[in-house]
Amino acid sequence: MGSPVLLYSGGMPRASYGDRHCLTIQQDKDHVTLDFTSRVIDFFTVHCTEQEKEFDDPSALVVLLEEELVVVDLQTPGWPTLPTPYLAPLHSSAITCSCHISSVPPKLWERVVSAGKAQQGCQRTNKIWPICGGKNLAPPPKHQELLLTGHEDGTVRFWDASGVALTPLYKLGTANVFHTDCDPCDDPHDPGNDPDMQQEEEWPPFKKVGCFDPYSDDPRLGIQKISLCKYSNKLVVAGTAGQVIVMGLNDERSDHFVDVSVVDLLQDREGFTWKGHDRLEPRLKPAPFPPGFQPLVLVQCLPPASVTAVALHAEWNLIAFGTSHGFGLFDYHRRNAVLARCTLHPNDSLAMEGPLSRVKSLKKSLRQSFRRIRKSRVSGKKRAIATPISKVQEANAALAEQEEVAPIQRRIEPRSADDSLSGVVRCLCFADTFLRDGTHHGPTLWAGTNSGSVYAYALEVPGVGSGRVCERGGASESSACVEAVLGKEIQLMHRAPVVSICVLDGRGKPLPEPYEASQDLAIAPDMTNAHSVLIASEEQLKVFSLPKVSAKTKFKLTAHEGCRVRKVALVVFSSTAQEDYSEHTLVCLTNMGDMHLFNIPGLRPQVRYDCIRKEDISGIASCVFTKNGQGFYLISPSEYERFSLSAKVITEPLFSVQLDRPLDPTPASDGTTTQPQANGTHKNQMSQAEGQTEESPSSLSSPLLDTPLDSPLSCADLTLDSTGELTVEDVRDFLTTVDEAENNLKNIKEEEGRSTGILIN
Repeated sequence: MGSPVLLYSGGMPRASYGDRHCLTIQQDKDHVTLDFTSRVIDFFTVHCTEQEKEFDDPSALVVLLEEELVVVDLQTPGWPTLPTPYLAPLHSSAITCSCHISSVPPKLWERVVSAGKAQQGCQRTNKIWPICGGKNLAPPPKHQELLLTGHEDGTVRFWDASGVALTPLYKLGTANVFHTDCDPCDDPHDPGNDPDMQQEEEWPPFKKVGCFDPYSDDPRLGIQKISLCKYSNKLVVAGTAGQVIVMGLNDERSDHFVDVSVVDLLQDREGFTWKGHDRLEPRLKPAPFPPGFQPLVLVQCLPPASVTAVALHAEWNLIAFGTSHGFGLFDYHRRNAVLARCTLHPNDSLAMEGPLSRVKSLKKSLRQSFRRIRKSRVSGKKRAIATPISKVQEANAALAEQEEVAPIQRRIEPRSADDSLSGVVRCLCFADTFLRDGTHHGPTLWAGTNSGSVYAYALEVPGVGSGRVCERGGASESSACVEAVLGKEIQLMHRAPVVSICVLDGRGKPLPEPYEASQDLAIAPDMTNAHSVLIASEEQLKVFSLPKVSAKTKFKLTAHEGCRVRKVALVVFSSTAQEDYSEHTLVCLTNMGDMHLFNIPGLRPQVRYDCIRKEDISGIASCVFTKNGQGFYLISPSEYERFSLSAKVITEPLFSVQLDRPLDPTPASDGTTTQPQANGTHKNQMSQAEGQTEESPSSLSSPLLDTPLDSPLSCADLTLDSTGELTVEDVRDFLTTVDEAENNLKNIKEEEGRSTGILIN
């Protein structure tokens, strides 16, 4: 048996360490102060509970913080922390975007898990999670699912979303690709820049514990878009400062340069000056990259505005990206830019300021106000001098429009062409379809903007032709380059922002993902019949035939005034009665928080669900759909709500919890009692019953719960069991709670003494 373990929180000099949340562990000469980033609420130890044992022999320390739960292994040298299987803080840094990957291949899953284990390094511990939260009764998942979350500090976290609980697997950082504002020196290997070396002489010996870190070194590192190809292990991460990073999966540590390419989306257009933040400076020396996803090439957009859309086609080695100024196409295999298209309107003045600009233009606001007043006066004069004949014509035209609109739909409101931020690229899409004529199909790129414009480019990709992908690496192919030619340009009459673009094959099904058809992982698309393109804007859904781009069918949303489409996804719904039957359905999430389901390509409405509160703007903006009819959205900055639109694919929290003791301190029939101990340690004294394990789960007790409800509460009967720093406000809140409990009991007794009756005023 070792020496006693001393645990205490607080106790640090306020003059020097008043801004730190600490908990100290001392045993013999070992002394460490755990430095947390959020306030310590409570802590207790997991230890031996056998009465015949002389010592408690603590094995783990459980610390409840304001933002996370931390468990420290007390039996391993160095006192490392245990990885959290559940209740992990999703908001370790603020979540900025998310992406869901369904049916992850086993090889990719194993490599991601291995990379996550390698990140723990010397802090690894073989101890199992000491808290028993019950038994999971849910069947094992048929497929592995990943949820990728992008964060404000430039990290991407991989979560196991196969079951109910989100389990952290792997954390990917992008800050080491750049020189941030907090870099003290160019050389990261300089011993003087090692934070551990700087803290060696500091007393007490502080140790950073926990993963909650809400502070970002540079807001430009924030992740805005994520795209992962699960078959080629290629990952694209785009950020706030116009950076687009293409990554590949590597199981070994690597020190290498990152190729940098700059794409100017303005194309030297005159009259525009970028007033926002500067671009992130890439490192000019080789940087160390741990096992996992490692950067291959960095594409920097100019101006360095936030990336609003991204698309990856790993089979063609192409990425497309869009900002508020335009969109570009890049071949990361040959490291050259293929296309740069500016989508700015001359009046897009807001696009020049950027999302991080803190200065608002007073002149611009006044100019826009006077422009609105001038327009209203001009339209008023036109109405005043209108002849009776023109009024009759306007009335007849209005009646005709009302007859054309279905009863459940409302008329679309046209938008002005000079609205601010009209050049923002909202969506990008790669497709192998018919664009030039109806007999030859090939690679295409589609882009939709905030002003209702759709650009379709025909691509010439070496090795790709007549619907067949050839092997790369030939001499003739290495010298050839990808070319892009504008094939179609569509302008929606109502000028509503384009939310989604999807190409449908001859059967009306969406095209498979890259590598799915070539590796026989999905049914090959129908190339014998005519294709069509589904364009979803904030106002309506519309299907156009290809290659003529003529309207086939449309649906004008919606029956509610002010309703706008926010998210669109094509989902596969499987039948509960027939195993081999499934349908593709279009799911729309509106700003009212409701889900609308349509069949494709007919766009007939099928069902509508109320899912998210319309006041929850952040929840609607953060919603992400899965391929099988489920979805995630943030109900708070730290919690994801999971829902299912499918009757077959449902993730249910099936579990059982075995209670070892009642809530009152009186001994039960099995002799179980619970007594609170000092320093936040709760000792569970339990006789060894038949079939009971040696390590029983620790349970918390509270003075309020241990007091019978029929006995009056008093301050003398209660002991304050707190591990944090006590303040006058804490004591006042506690006494207020006790006084309220006494008043409630008093009122109950008075009510019991009264006779029942009816009072009529």
